[in-house]
Amino acid sequence: MSQSNTDISKFLSFVLRHKPESIGLHLDNEGWAEINDLISCASKDGIPLNPLQIKAIVDSSEKKRFALSADNSRIRAVQGHSTTQVDINYEAKLPPEFLYHGTATRFLDSIHEQGLVAGSRQYVHLSANEATAVDVGQRHGKPVVLKVAALTMHDKGFVFHQADNGVWLTKAVPKEFLKE
Repeated sequence: MSQSNTDISKFLSFVLRHKPESIGLHLDNEGWAEINDLISCASKDGIPLNPLQIKAIVDSSEKKRFALSADNSRIRAVQGHSTTQVDINYEAKLPPEFLYHGTATRFLDSIHEQGLVAGSRQYVHLSANEATAVDVGQRHGKPVVLKVAALTMHDKGFVFHQADNGVWLTKAVPKEFLKE
């Protein structure tokens, strides 16, 4: 049975961000996997892939979740990892004055208590605009957008990074830097 591009994209997110070992795939410290290894491991798991299909998914992804190496021989998820195999060495970057975090209203009590924490991921994900944050929040329930005083955080020693797809990353956002 043929898989849709959406199904394959979800599969790639799962193995490249969270559970490469579920199909016997190894990621290097920067999250890269050899495409030939990915194809072989996926095939053993009953999921047929080919290099052209993978490249088409990477190129057509609106959210730019994946990157290909310059020679198209390797692939990685650009952020969102929960696997301990990966610790991408992002360069520290000066954030804008404000960044935004989309969440659902049902999480607000916890956020008011402890701020934003990465949870099972390596970083808290932030966006440069409110519209993207609303889209993210809608995936989890009734959306709410939190405004993060990113530049103030940076001035107080917090480190920010930006993934290849534009998502801003930081280890945590203490509650005093958040506004609804």
